[in-house]
Amino acid sequence: MGGEVACIIIGAGQAGLATSRELYKQGIDHLILERGEVANTWKTERWESLRLLSPNRHCQLPDRAYNGEDPNGFMGVTELVGFLEDYAQQIDAPVVTGTTVLSVTATMSGYKVVTDRGVWHCRTVVIASGCYNIPVTPRYAQDIPDSVACISSHEYRNPGELADGGVLVVGASATGLQIAREIHNSGRSVTVCVGEHVRLPRRYRGRDIFHWMDVLGLLDEGYQEVDDIHRARRVPSAQLVGSSDNGDLDLNTLRREGVQLVGRLAGVHNGTLQFSGALANVCKMGDLKMNRLLQSIDDWIVAGNFQKRFLPGEDFVATDPGDDPRLSWDLAHGEIKTIVWACGFRPDYSWLKVPVLDRRGRLCHDGGVTPSPGLYAMGLPFMRRRKSSFIYGVSDDARDISAHLSSYLAQAQQKRSVFAG
Repeated sequence: MGGEVACIIIGAGQAGLATSRELYKQGIDHLILERGEVANTWKTERWESLRLLSPNRHCQLPDRAYNGEDPNGFMGVTELVGFLEDYAQQIDAPVVTGTTVLSVTATMSGYKVVTDRGVWHCRTVVIASGCYNIPVTPRYAQDIPDSVACISSHEYRNPGELADGGVLVVGASATGLQIAREIHNSGRSVTVCVGEHVRLPRRYRGRDIFHWMDVLGLLDEGYQEVDDIHRARRVPSAQLVGSSDNGDLDLNTLRREGVQLVGRLAGVHNGTLQFSGALANVCKMGDLKMNRLLQSIDDWIVAGNFQKRFLPGEDFVATDPGDDPRLSWDLAHGEIKTIVWACGFRPDYSWLKVPVLDRRGRLCHDGGVTPSPGLYAMGLPFMRRRKSSFIYGVSDDARDISAHLSSYLAQAQQKRSVFAG
């Protein structure tokens, strides 16, 4: 297996499929190489009860919008996988499954893509393998005693797979809070380490928070419009959960339910966990950012004289971190049996042999266009717009990247024609 093609797309998730559809419209010959099956990451690397943070009506890809009976609901993993599989069939995506990319190198005419099933030569490559490949764990994770089981959110599936006893969840973004609540509901004692986070209500003034971010234009904000795009791309995911009751999931909710809060895990010394003493300040910052957004919504309503169209504004209770949160925990006492690392992910570019990575191994790109001609990215956080991280955000990005790629191929062909003439 192998051959020549104008473009190779690496990854058959939502980003790769959306790009495939847009390349088809441009008339560009291409293949999608996928190490597993369509939507492989969603199938094999997410916990069972996960639901999307954005409403179903936002689950749309090029030429395919959600048409189910619950536009305001939130898809679970199984439903999302079905949506992506149906989409791949609908657009007749040229997916080669069970094919692992081993290396991508630059050649005189484009790129050489070596896989475990053959070699492809192509003029362009789109990296759509995602940015949630390798779980991030702190450097001191190796100092955790062997008596405590450590797993990442990447490996976590359900509470039944955990050892009996207390659980420490490190990370307070959407993933950490959802996993912490599920484990707590299984009857275990749970503690959450809280670092920088984004607190948001599920609904405000009668509308989902995504409605308001759309109205304010925040989700369409371009990467060139922000002061510090590098920081914007590292902002943690909001403390949200998709549920039938549209309820909030924040630190106050967890505390009311019996989950203990501590500060950011700062280190491990002789089997003792050490927590930051800045928990209260971190919570205040999370509240401040939320209240700024809510004030922007209120201002928009007043400016348009829309007060009668929406429910009155509301004040949310400040986050209460609890009295005198503990600063250390001796693991020798045996109260904590499992630590779940929910500290985020980073992409895996170990197979990418093109000089487009910075000293930290991050892909250098300008809105998905890398410094290496003909090499592109898709599906990265805030890649071209703030909504790039969400399912429906990849549609606009795929259109832009495909247009750039098509233009690049046309210019390259013109140069070859001039040279040949």
